[in-house]
Amino acid sequence: MPASRSVVIGVDSSTQSAKAVAVDADTGDLLAVGRAPHTVTGSAGARESDPDQWWTALVTAVRAAVRDAGVPASRVTGIAVAGQQHGLVTLGADGRPLRPALLWNDTRSAPQAAALAARLGGPAAWLERTGSVPVAAVTAAKWQWLREREPEHAEAVRGVRLPHDHLTERLCGVAVTDPGDASGTGWYGPAGGAYDKDVLDLLGLDPALLPAVAATGAGRAGTLTPAAAEALGLPGTVAVAAGTGDNMAAAVGLGLGGAGLLDHPVVSLGTSGTVFAATRTRPAAPGLSGFAATDGTYLPLGCTLNCTLAVDRFATLLGLDREDAAPGGGVVVLPYLDGERTPDLPHAAGLVTGLRHATAPGAILGAAYEGAAFTVLRALDELLAACGLDPAASAVRDRPLRLIGGGARGRAWTGTVRRLSGRPLVVPAAGELVALGAAALAAACVTGADPVALATAWGTGTGELLPPVPRDEETWERIAGVLAEATPGLLG
Repeated sequence: MPASRSVVIGVDSSTQSAKAVAVDADTGDLLAVGRAPHTVTGSAGARESDPDQWWTALVTAVRAAVRDAGVPASRVTGIAVAGQQHGLVTLGADGRPLRPALLWNDTRSAPQAAALAARLGGPAAWLERTGSVPVAAVTAAKWQWLREREPEHAEAVRGVRLPHDHLTERLCGVAVTDPGDASGTGWYGPAGGAYDKDVLDLLGLDPALLPAVAATGAGRAGTLTPAAAEALGLPGTVAVAAGTGDNMAAAVGLGLGGAGLLDHPVVSLGTSGTVFAATRTRPAAPGLSGFAATDGTYLPLGCTLNCTLAVDRFATLLGLDREDAAPGGGVVVLPYLDGERTPDLPHAAGLVTGLRHATAPGAILGAAYEGAAFTVLRALDELLAACGLDPAASAVRDRPLRLIGGGARGRAWTGTVRRLSGRPLVVPAAGELVALGAAALAAACVTGADPVALATAWGTGTGELLPPVPRDEETWERIAGVLAEATPGLLG
């Protein structure tokens, strides 16, 4: 690359790992990717991680990306972090974490979520205030769990952060978040663009403990602190963007802004399964999260807890490779190994039914794929309906889905989604869309450009178009019937 070109760094700090991309800020060329793992601990609904480990992984990943890009560190001009949503990071008087972070998929806070949802006028009022009805995943429920179960920690808290907020603060020393990630807390109102005082009062949460909300995730939070610059091996002049949540960054990486409505709804297959679309209107539905996009428009989203990780667990139990799947036939698997968020069954367990002597292991694995894909696509139908669209209408079904996440690289996942959706798919060629979206935020922070326009010019959301196949209505109806019959038994 020419000597005058600048490099930006985008970080995807997810549940399982940190990934950092080094990107040519002008062309969007991906120069290198660095990776480092995270550790998640806990059982019986608990899911926690050490925030200091996130920082160590970020440093390792960024250093690897800059090294492998083969460019001088002096060429790096900006950095942004996109992080897993909802996690609760509690800081003490010294600015360090008081305890491991409670992660989005920690379901111990389900009772607190239900109790909160009944307050302040009930679910409809929560939808109006925050865009979402409290569930176990949201940060508000986790904070309430901490107050009730670990009051000594809650009393000692001097700062409350989301995962990406915490890492941004480690980079630049400024407590800042953005509208997108803030909209997943349960105490921020996307419509008003501010923290909700009544919700904070209900939670006994002092707003002084929270980060300021930047206008956008591309807003400049500051520059690297001397300590961060030394740790990363980068100049102290590197600009730090406010960053955002992982789903919001993926939308940026795909070039999704608020100008249109659901031209290409997104299905993301990762540890969790998510469906989302960018829109300028805010649909309100109890089963959806009415998130803000990082630019302050809207990103309605449905999320399931059990996706690729749950299916991989079935492959391990069966002694199969993850691609050794066959259609489930008469077998139905509801792979709710970690409880479930959509549908809201936080204490559910997995269910397998329809086994015969002749059932092959590959069919059981295929049924796990089908159960997970059904749950994600069912959430997509809810999202479309909430936006005023008929999911069964041909004009809607003819619109391609954008399939992203680790599962989008798998033959079994892609085939299952095609078969159960009956829709064309676009599989973007870029593999690190969250990190690339963060890189676009970093570049926009440096140049003042629009990050979605930058990502669109970079072409990060383009890819192969897979034509539709006939929808497998029989399998869909069979899974739907089992779910309807089994729901009472899935509740622990």
